Amino acid sequence: MTEKQVSHIIVESIYNAGVRVVFGIPGAKIDTIFDTLSDHPEIKLIVCRHEQNAAMMAAAHGRITGIPGVCIATSGPGASNLATGLVTATTEGDPVVALIGSVPRNMNTHRTHQSMKALDILGPTSKIALGIDVEDQAAEVILTAFRQAATPPKGAAVINLPQDVSKLNSKILAFPPEAYPAPRWGIANHEQYGKVLDMIQKAKSPVLFLGARSSAPIVVSAVRNLLSKFSIPTIETFQAAGAVSKELVHLFYGRVGLFRNQAGDKLLASSDLILAVGFDPVEYDAFIWNPSGARRIVHIDYQPSDYGVYYHPVAELLGSVAENINFLADNMKSLTHDISNDFLADLKKQYYGWQSLPTTQRFNSSDPVHPLTFITELQKRLSKDTTVCVDVGTVYIYMMRYFFAYEPRRLLCSDGQQTLGVGLPFAIAASLTQDPPCTQKVISMSGDGGFMFSSMELVTAVQQKCNITHFIWNDSSYNMVEFQEEMKYGRSSGVKLGGIDFKTFAQSFGARGYRVESADQLRGVMDEALSFEGVSLVDVRIDYSEAGSLAQNVIQDEWN
Repeated sequence: MTEKQVSHIIVESIYNAGVRVVFGIPGAKIDTIFDTLSDHPEIKLIVCRHEQNAAMMAAAHGRITGIPGVCIATSGPGASNLATGLVTATTEGDPVVALIGSVPRNMNTHRTHQSMKALDILGPTSKIALGIDVEDQAAEVILTAFRQAATPPKGAAVINLPQDVSKLNSKILAFPPEAYPAPRWGIANHEQYGKVLDMIQKAKSPVLFLGARSSAPIVVSAVRNLLSKFSIPTIETFQAAGAVSKELVHLFYGRVGLFRNQAGDKLLASSDLILAVGFDPVEYDAFIWNPSGARRIVHIDYQPSDYGVYYHPVAELLGSVAENINFLADNMKSLTHDISNDFLADLKKQYYGWQSLPTTQRFNSSDPVHPLTFITELQKRLSKDTTVCVDVGTVYIYMMRYFFAYEPRRLLCSDGQQTLGVGLPFAIAASLTQDPPCTQKVISMSGDGGFMFSSMELVTAVQQKCNITHFIWNDSSYNMVEFQEEMKYGRSSGVKLGGIDFKTFAQSFGARGYRVESADQLRGVMDEALSFEGVSLVDVRIDYSEAGSLAQNVIQDEWN
């Protein structure tokens, strides 16, 4: 019987799963995998500067392609450094397979170099955590990990590989490519359909509420099919950005999240039927947008609802989200509600009203750049197919509320965990997953605080010849914390930063560095940076004087 070394079986399994890019950092307990990867002609190995960033790159790869991203780390702190990236992926439904090394089996009960119960640490961050305890398990464990990671709700799967096992031979070889796709879901129980169709057709103010799991291309296609037939007012969570196309934007009332003060929140509060599609409470806690628990909700998802006081659906359509949405589109006859009523017209004015604000800032001004001015100018310069990756911070609130995205998975953020530092790693993954890689411009954005969580990967982007422009909204503080502290306590504490020349920093990494000190410089510098082929970084002095308004005027009880 043919046998192969476990390291070769693992690499072949990764390839058969459809993975062509792997992110990681080597070490003695996992170097057999790195050595084997070096000989594979079709898998590109990206050596990162920190394991957390490798996990976040893998997460973005999984979100964009639908194929689990792969990250690799060695034992001890190499493995534990993955934790934040993996819990972010699992929380936000990004499929990832993490492969970690560990000490040889005959040492795993001893106090020895880099011994650590890694699966005990990483297990809670993932959907499943498995060890390859004997050589003949390797192929099956890898297959299980990929299928688990890709099965909704998607997330991370962790595999622990003892150093000695990686060098042994196994008679159970890698499974073929057709074994790796996750099982397909079917249509929901038909007994539910009559009830749901009747409720939708009779509703006076239905709302389509799109969540993170509605961002999959197949679901987006079904949603657009539904909206092209029936005019239902629609809102998105931050991670559903781009589900509503430009042709259907007349039905779009914005994105909701964090603070209950948007036009979309008012739409939810006035609705007599909310169709929650692929919604995960981790995106926007139900007690915020449904504080009385009185909203009538139809839950359309792969899994049962997280049923509770504030989220208790009157019906649940479980199974393939796309098939269930298409079934509704094909079987609804007519709707009762009036899409042209005064209330919706007023909400539309409120939603678009901000667009007049940036024009009040003259471009010959020596003042810092207003966030809405920046967004307006960036929007003009990007196509709907440009990928924009946004780090957490005040920049994330502004961008996810006000930047228009018309294609799914083109505006990326961390919403469930709000993990600082995702912007640049996400952008690197987005650039490398292009076909061919690194050909189209990718935008990443962060605050000055969040950027330093992953700034070391700037050199990774340069060495991989990525085509990325990264904008830093710089106010020398952790502003998202600052403005909320000021609202609570009348002052801030522990938020002041500064001390970094980001332009010189970028140049030291081999990137092109720019600085925007005032609004009159914005357009020219933005044009130059975006036209540069390669990695560029723009340090923008930002005006956060109105950031507190992001959390003000929260809807009061009269909207409930």
